[in-house]
Amino acid sequence: MLQAFADWFVFSLLGLDAASRLGSSVNFFVYDTVKIYLLTFTVLTAVGFLRTFLSPATIRRALSRQRFGAGNVLASGVGAVTPFCSCSSIPLFIGFLEAGIPLGIAFSFIITSPLVNEVVFVLMGGLFGWRIAFLYSLSGIALGTIAGVVIGKMGLEKEIILNGGMSGEALDLPYLPKSFEGKMQHALREGIAMFRKLWWVIAIGVALGAAIHGYVPQEFFEKYLGTGSFLAVPVAVLIGIPIYAGCSSLVPVIFAFVLKGIPLGTALAFLMAVSGLSLPEGIMLRRVMTTKLLAIFFGIVGVGIVIIGYLFNALQ
Repeated sequence: MLQAFADWFVFSLLGLDAASRLGSSVNFFVYDTVKIYLLTFTVLTAVGFLRTFLSPATIRRALSRQRFGAGNVLASGVGAVTPFCSCSSIPLFIGFLEAGIPLGIAFSFIITSPLVNEVVFVLMGGLFGWRIAFLYSLSGIALGTIAGVVIGKMGLEKEIILNGGMSGEALDLPYLPKSFEGKMQHALREGIAMFRKLWWVIAIGVALGAAIHGYVPQEFFEKYLGTGSFLAVPVAVLIGIPIYAGCSSLVPVIFAFVLKGIPLGTALAFLMAVSGLSLPEGIMLRRVMTTKLLAIFFGIVGVGIVIIGYLFNALQ
């Protein structure tokens, strides 16, 4: 039904040629934008309702009691349902450390949080299919869990410097509604507020993807990041690290990459590097940890992203 609407709007109402690059790009933009907007608002509201049952303070208390890897799994799960980019996850990460939560468990949260959330899941499902969305989300949670366990076993607590001037308390909710009606009202307000912050980001991402879809030749991508290049995945990770963007704005772009011939795993590795290993995140984290720990964090997560990229390429 959405595709029929997009075809009518672009080719009948606007009168664009379906065989032209402009017509193809605009049709791509209209269809994906409407679909993603509907899915995003619905899921944001649903998750906002679920969050009314659990405050950040409660999460910190629960995580501080977990040991032997269970805390890492729980922290990665918490990261997966928090709609934060890498930089906005840092205050809560610091709050975890201040609350005495083990270092590895705190890292499991900050690794997974920017990579997996409900918005990314919806975008992935809408563009790539729900099987890929589930596999991507599971791989992000697995990366956060395993990397957190590894960092926790390395005894690096002395590398933390908790004098960066940021506090995790800012993200605590001052009030959680008790009644069902109150929870629904809170969820709708949160869904609307989050959608207002995201709609233009999604539109820009889809517009870039539409431009790539209509105007960039497929041969360009096949030449530099095609299936024949074994180094394509690590190169994609290295290219992604200096760039900073949220997953929600990048998913439509990498979807256009895949349509142009870039292997799925290579495109997802680029997405993960941009959203989970950005330079702004590194600069902010340097305020609360030594360069040694920061380098270990980037190195372990970078290797994990490369492995995930190769695994997704093998599944194609």
